[in-house]
Amino acid sequence: MQVTPRLWLYGHEYCSLCHVMREALQAWSQPLMVEWVDIEGEAGLEEQFGELVPVLCGENGRQICHYHLDTQALDAYLADFR
Repeated sequence: MQVTPRLWLYGHEYCSLCHVMREALQAWSQPLMVEWVDIEGEAGLEEQFGELVPVLCGENGRQICHYHLDTQALDAYLADFR
């Protein structure tokens, strides 16, 4: 039985890089559960991720990549689920 990995994508709704990464993740060849988190107005998240958005994280808050989808980093992360 294969587990569908759960990921979190932190960003701003107005951020074009965030939209590009969201689209790239939707087109990913392996099924993924990606939860979009708009950090606008969320002080703690703004402080943590504000300058790095979009930020893709996995389980336990593990940061996979930011700014652009790093396919090698995502593949390495997903290897744990295969």
